Amino acid sequence: MAGASGVLGIRLTPMLIAAECVVAGMTRTPEKAGMLAELGAEPVVCDVFDAAALERAVREFGPDMVMHQLTDLPDRAEDLPAGRSANARMRREGTANLIAAAQAAGAKRFLAQSIAWETGGEGQAAQEFLEQEVLGIGGVVLRYGQFYGPGTYYPEGENQPEPPRIHVDEAAARTVLALDLASGIYAVTDDGATDFEPVR
Repeated sequence: MAGASGVLGIRLTPMLIAAECVVAGMTRTPEKAGMLAELGAEPVVCDVFDAAALERAVREFGPDMVMHQLTDLPDRAEDLPAGRSANARMRREGTANLIAAAQAAGAKRFLAQSIAWETGGEGQAAQEFLEQEVLGIGGVVLRYGQFYGPGTYYPEGENQPEPPRIHVDEAAARTVLALDLASGIYAVTDDGATDFEPVR
C-alpha cells in the first residue's frame, strides 16, 4: 500500500492484516517506518516520484495487489488552495509510476483512491487522468467522499464537510470489502450503498 502512513492508511493497514493480508506499507518519511511496523506492516521507505527505486521496491515485495492511497495534501485545510498543484502531481505522476511498478512486478490487481466530488481545473484533470489510467489496466477506483473524523480536516462530530462525505473509519472498513471488486469506479460515501454498485 502506497500511502500507508496517511490518515486512511493507518486505519486500513491493521484492518487488512486482520483480514489475513500481508501488507507492505510504503511511506516516503523514514520516521514513520517504525509506526507502520507497529501496525503490522512491512515498512517500505520510498518516494513514489523516484520511479526506479519504486519499481525495485515493488518487485522485491512481489504483491498480488498494489493499492494507491497516496495524496499530497497540507496539514491545514486553509492551505489547501496552495497545495492543489502538489496533489495534482501526485495523481498524475505518482499514479503513472505506481502503475508501471505494479506491472513490472506482475501484480494482478490495482486499487486507487479518487474523490467523489468535482474540483475543477488542474485537480479535476488529474483525477480524470488517474481514473482513466487505473481503468485502462483493469483496476478499481474508489471515489471517497470527504473524510471526517479524528485526524482529518473535520475532526469533531458537529463539524462535518458538505456531502459527499464519509467517516474515515468507515472508509477504511469499506476499502477492505472492496479488495475483490471487478474493474470499475465505485462510490464510498455516507449515502452510498455498501454493496458497491459501480458508478460506471
